[in-house]
Amino acid sequence: MAGVADKARFYLERAAPELQDFAEKEIFSKDEIRSLVTKRSDYEHLVLAPRTKPTDFLTYVDWERSLDRLRAKRCRRLNIRASSSHASNARTFGIFERAVLKHPGSIPLWRAYLDFASQAKAAKRWRRIVTRALRLHPTDAGLWTLAGRRAAMAGDMERARAHFLRGCRFCTGEATLWIEYARCEMEWLARVEAKKGAKGARKGVEAMEAIRATEAKQEGDVIEFDEDDEESVDGDELMLPDPDALESGKTAKPKVFDEEATRKMEQSPALSGAIPMAIFDIAQKQPFFGPAAAEMFFGAFAAFTNVSSQRRILQHVLDAMVEQFPRHPCTCSCQIRQPLVGVDVQTAAFPKALRESLARLKEALGATADRKALAVKVVSWVDAILATENLDAAIRTVLEHTKRSLESSS
Repeated sequence: MAGVADKARFYLERAAPELQDFAEKEIFSKDEIRSLVTKRSDYEHLVLAPRTKPTDFLTYVDWERSLDRLRAKRCRRLNIRASSSHASNARTFGIFERAVLKHPGSIPLWRAYLDFASQAKAAKRWRRIVTRALRLHPTDAGLWTLAGRRAAMAGDMERARAHFLRGCRFCTGEATLWIEYARCEMEWLARVEAKKGAKGARKGVEAMEAIRATEAKQEGDVIEFDEDDEESVDGDELMLPDPDALESGKTAKPKVFDEEATRKMEQSPALSGAIPMAIFDIAQKQPFFGPAAAEMFFGAFAAFTNVSSQRRILQHVLDAMVEQFPRHPCTCSCQIRQPLVGVDVQTAAFPKALRESLARLKEALGATADRKALAVKVVSWVDAILATENLDAAIRTVLEHTKRSLESSS
């Protein structure tokens, strides 16, 4: 254990200047500083031990961060502005770095490291950390989603698509990443349409920006269709952008946009939901695809009522489900929900949509392969509607009767 003691002393000595600063500014008393040194020494011996666990490092980090919060609180109370959290952040980053080097296979450790870098607003370091994590864990859908969503939130859709597309190559065993990618594209469409509808926006400007973002170079990351697929991609079907074609000059992007170019851009398939539909189409050829995955896609698309192409996208998903799983409860459930998507329960249009939905329910109960499973699915979204405040009494009565009927029949 002599080696462990020497290493622990090395790390403790690196923190000595900060402790001296605490004493000079009277942020902590001498007794408190001695207690801090003892506690930090215990943690150092713990994480340097041969059989240390990832949770030991996380516990050490939690203690360091709680110490920094206490320091900040006392500095505010004593009106001390010269003391900052840079030293504490640097030490915490060092602990995390030692942790991931010792336990590179621990995904919770990488996630905690990324969370801390995000809270510390260390953007460049965050990108380096996530790159290392993804190289070690290329099949972890959560890490790819984290990287893609962070880029999308920063307004960098090119980088976001690059992360999602690269991740989809590796994550073919579950639908999580693919659905998140489709959801991210729907969010992008919602933002584009919000800009186009903004007061005082110049016609065509947002459409041009959308097309530029959609056709941007994506670092060679393209979701490829199967090579044995003999079906050609024509007018209404859109393959995800091919950066190789852009590089070779096959698809030259106009540098000057006249009125005709602007009109064509506003009618681009990318702005009418072609990319989310393309993601769904390619997902159908993956090992994970099935009725449950298709229903998850339907649910993800159904949440974006502010996208004008939503109904077209939902119908596209339903058509595929009806063709492949016509009697499955997931397909029947989506068919029943379709009329209610985007209809506010407080509006006059809801009773008409509910009437159509209940008619589909009656037909589906006689056609489905699993009546009990369908009843459970329908009851779940009926409960969500019943939880709405100030729901019309007549609608509540109808839904409660429907729920009782389904529960008794199943």
